[in-house]
Amino acid sequence: MSEKKDKIKLFEEKQVRTVWDEDAEKWWFSVVDVVAVLTEQIDYRKATKYWNTTKTRLLEEGSQLSTNCRQLKMKASDGKMRLTDVADTEQILRIIQSIPSKKAEPFKLWLAKVGSERIDETVDPELSIDRAIQNYRRLGYSERWINQRIKSIEVRKSLTDEWDKAGVQQGKEYAVLTDLMTKTWSGMSTKEYKKFKDLKKENLRDNMTNTELVLNMLAEVATTEISIVEQPAIDLSINILINLQ
Repeated sequence: MSEKKDKIKLFEEKQVRTVWDEDAEKWWFSVVDVVAVLTEQIDYRKATKYWNTTKTRLLEEGSQLSTNCRQLKMKASDGKMRLTDVADTEQILRIIQSIPSKKAEPFKLWLAKVGSERIDETVDPELSIDRAIQNYRRLGYSERWINQRIKSIEVRKSLTDEWDKAGVQQGKEYAVLTDLMTKTWSGMSTKEYKKFKDLKKENLRDNMTNTELVLNMLAEVATTEISIVEQPAIDLSINILINLQ
């Protein structure tokens, strides 16, 4: 695993040890560090004991989270690299839900709010578009860029609909074909492009200029049109490309 060690400020002035997994494109957080912050525990051993108790409770509740947590080497307080339990973002948020703490309450409220919003969006999908526009405005994007970005979402949806008809599977197969298109107009794969822009979990399209969005949309529109006109040939090409990966 290609790793880049860093620190992310999650709770006020406290810092939690993290590892960036470049291959999986996700952050791993030190579970004991998170527990120590939430329980306001200075003693690392007591924080570890608290986490061990929490793991037992999670197992009793039927959660597999504690058994699914992995271990990675991180720098300990004595300066040595030691194995410690780590969890990804989804797992950390689940752990936070299991810890009674004033510091955890803002996260719990946020999770409840996000869950409510997602339920609303399943009833009225247009809400997700409205929320995206509001978020882009809050982040300071121009109206022209926002219009391009929303259009790019529509173009991408048309393409993936066509891929679905061709039997392309979401996940690896989508990624392979997206890489091919990105490389056609930019000369880089998606992962190379994100590295070029110094991105990690951030969405690549959200960090494209107007020109880049247009070029990407042109590639996706062309691919969609070709697929519609030459469906049998496209289906065969897709299968060949996937098998070559």
